[in-house]
Amino acid sequence: MKAIGYLTSQDITAQDSLVDIDQPMPVATGRDLLVKVNAISVNPVDTKVRKNVQPENGEYKVLGWDAVGEVVAVGEQVQFYNKGDKVWYAGDLTRPGTNSEYHLVDEQIVGHKPTSISDAEAAALPLTTITAWELLFDRLGLAPCGSAHASAEQQVLIIGAAGGVGSIIVQLAARLTDAVVIGTASRPESQQWVTACGADIVIDHRKPLQEELNKVGLSSVTHVVSLNGTTEHFDSIAEVIAPQGKFALIDDPDQPLDIMKLKMKSVSLHWECMYTRSMFNTSDIAKQRDLLNEVAGLIDAAEIKTTRGEHFGPINAENLKRAHIAVESGTVIGKIVLEGFGH
Repeated sequence: MKAIGYLTSQDITAQDSLVDIDQPMPVATGRDLLVKVNAISVNPVDTKVRKNVQPENGEYKVLGWDAVGEVVAVGEQVQFYNKGDKVWYAGDLTRPGTNSEYHLVDEQIVGHKPTSISDAEAAALPLTTITAWELLFDRLGLAPCGSAHASAEQQVLIIGAAGGVGSIIVQLAARLTDAVVIGTASRPESQQWVTACGADIVIDHRKPLQEELNKVGLSSVTHVVSLNGTTEHFDSIAEVIAPQGKFALIDDPDQPLDIMKLKMKSVSLHWECMYTRSMFNTSDIAKQRDLLNEVAGLIDAAEIKTTRGEHFGPINAENLKRAHIAVESGTVIGKIVLEGFGH
């Protein structure tokens, strides 16, 4: 089968940073599905792994943690899927990735693909959707609309709201909670994108956050999600977050955060890594299947839209290198998708 991988961890500009390869066809056993991959997207994690993780035993490392495809075989313990089912998922960081024609994945982290959108549109969403859902509901503990604990007195500030995770977390927060949703974006085109995703307010993270919030009549916010640039924004976050607020982040700060700045306000700090459940095979691992199925329903009900940005063409080394370069630039709006294995 066709795949794209690398033998040496290096800069994306190197000629062999990603190469087209042939690999044996995987075999589904246990709870695994064998999926024929139709479309994928590229995430920052792809570039981080490529730059920092050296393949083992002289074997090619295959990246990719978003896929939409068709189940072509199932393991003997599979309960929820059958051959021919169309599925979407974000995979497992500890296993070979989705940049291959066929891919093995545990059924517990797989959802049924939304029927109302294309494979490429769906491929933009799984990893970021899981991340966003877990941030809002598992880490920050925001209450869904209509629940006994729902409150319109809550505000969620999303720093970096035009990217992949930001594009879906804004939608989920706007449609599933009663909180005031504030997204940050610095360019006119990214601000327009965040507004279209459903943010109540959009502010510029290149300006002091306190001043930007004051302009829209807010002195503080109850919840903060930092999706990138946490080191740069941390002092401002500590300033604007309300007493007893909740702060969550997903990026990798390039220097230690002085979390003592959160102490006097009794602010809680939360990390989100969407691979935790699959890496540690947690007892609630199937929550990822459930949330993917729930969001698929929201998409088919026209409550949530795709976050697909640019379509880079077929899945091959040349196009994946272009996608890695774009993601590393930090200027991508939405998600980059690729579809089909060609040249």
